[in-house]
Amino acid sequence: MKRILFFLIFIGQAVSGQQYHVASYNIRYANEADEQHGNGWARRSPGICDLIAYEAFDLIGMQEVLKEQLDDLMSGLSDDYACVGKGRDDGKTEGEYAPVLYRKERFKLLDSGVFWLSLTPDVPSVGWDAKYPRICTWVKLQDRTSGKKIFFMNTHFDHVGKQARIESARMIINWIQQQQARNRHYAFILTGDFNVDQRNPSYRQLLKDRILRDTYDVADIRMAQTGTFNGFDVHRWTDQRIDHVLVSDKINVLRYGLLTNLYWAVDAAGNRDVRPSSDHFPVSVYLQIP
Repeated sequence: MKRILFFLIFIGQAVSGQQYHVASYNIRYANEADEQHGNGWARRSPGICDLIAYEAFDLIGMQEVLKEQLDDLMSGLSDDYACVGKGRDDGKTEGEYAPVLYRKERFKLLDSGVFWLSLTPDVPSVGWDAKYPRICTWVKLQDRTSGKKIFFMNTHFDHVGKQARIESARMIINWIQQQQARNRHYAFILTGDFNVDQRNPSYRQLLKDRILRDTYDVADIRMAQTGTFNGFDVHRWTDQRIDHVLVSDKINVLRYGLLTNLYWAVDAAGNRDVRPSSDHFPVSVYLQIP
């Protein structure tokens, strides 16, 4: 009976609003240490491209993406997606990107940008007690069919600076409030690796004024039997969610899930074992915007 009821609700929502498939995915930066442990980028990237193509996400926020990795992704995803992003070190190509990928056939890009999570957001910079420069990438999109308008934002908070994470959360919420004042009919979606779980003060700062809600909390259906960080360990279990998809009011969250897909890896001796494609599981969310 519950399944029938949800099906009827789901059909009603599909008729009354547009649905979007959204993901947040930390793909793990390419580095020699991972290569030595069998988790090199060349081995992992085909599975990441296959997952994205199969899931057919409409919008993706990624973290820890180096320029070479971004080139591989865009090549592997053919011509379905457009990308917005800059390297955090120089505002061009150096350092990690926090790129936004969106389906070109579905969305028209109205505007885009990147700001640094610091006291000087317009230039490459390190904020407060952070160890590295941190950025937020944003796009202003319009659905080509329905005309729905969306601000999609993607970020990666610092892993060391406690004050930096608090201030970064305040900065992003203030930025959203400023945009809401000028764009009253827009929906807002924020994805990211926030480097803290759902109990941390900087996470709570993001939800404090109810500008945003956690899709995990309000989803009609949830599939998440572990946390979002796996450390390349298929046996790791945690209740900590450090990757989040947050949305503004009036966006209906139909489904929330962690995609725990694995791939077969083969070593030089021909031995096979299963591994995650990244040390984070991607967060997959189905949204409906009235």
